[in-house]
Amino acid sequence: MSDTPSVNLSPDPYVSAATSEGPFHIHLVSDATGETLHSVARACLAQFEQVEVREHLWPLVRTENALRLVVDHLEKHPGLVIYTMVNTKLRTDLRRECARLGLRSVSVLDPVMRALTATFGMGGANQPGRQHVLDAEYFHRIEAMNYVMSHDDGQMPTDLAQADVILIGVSRTSKTPTSIYLANRGVKTANVPIVPGIPLPPDIETMRGPLIVALTNSPERLVELRRNRLLMLKQDAHTDYVDLELVRREVADARKLFSRKGWPVIDVTRRSIEETAAAVLQLLAAHQERAHEAAD
Repeated sequence: MSDTPSVNLSPDPYVSAATSEGPFHIHLVSDATGETLHSVARACLAQFEQVEVREHLWPLVRTENALRLVVDHLEKHPGLVIYTMVNTKLRTDLRRECARLGLRSVSVLDPVMRALTATFGMGGANQPGRQHVLDAEYFHRIEAMNYVMSHDDGQMPTDLAQADVILIGVSRTSKTPTSIYLANRGVKTANVPIVPGIPLPPDIETMRGPLIVALTNSPERLVELRRNRLLMLKQDAHTDYVDLELVRREVADARKLFSRKGWPVIDVTRRSIEETAAAVLQLLAAHQERAHEAAD
């Protein structure tokens, strides 16, 4: 059975006759933690919000006994099997069992691995979980996470120059979650709030090392987010913090600051955290490239 299904116009024997009904079972089988599979599945399933899906995650499948447990479950809850496995025998056994049960199976890494093998002229190490080895990159991410947690919401402003990125914006512009996401990518990120009547850290407007990125949001969306925040904290929701006209002025003043300083601005109104972080990473790459060119 092929790892990737061919496209044709004939009836697909792997598709259930009751395609309009659910739930559909999807089995994610991995010889590592399954994080790669889960990310791929989440990204793809987001395009099928109307479909009811039950995910079954099977991490650390590295032995025949572990695979047997998966197959037993497949017999009870048949569905699509998506896998990342480097052990040739286990891969073959899984594909054979899926074919026996009439289930489609897809290896998400095979196309990329084939392309890399052809490009490098050599095969991979075939060792499961190599992306999670405790290498220098791993400890760099831990260091970045520690930095983010100690520099959240304007804390420890005296060593902001050590940051890779400084996010700045008014309250409720997704500074903290974006910082944490970037830390998981190994980016040391500090975030600084703009609060009416409170000056920014004295050095931030003259810093040249870190990339400073301004985040903004629509006043209407900010008021909504702030009201929800106050309700969650069981605080008075009738304050200047959620006054629409005052919030509009707050956002306008912040934008004037951003323009005066020439800081790049990302409007997070219609962006997810991942999309905002991706935009920051793109800006960071350009910032670092300019720094390297200036140093040469």
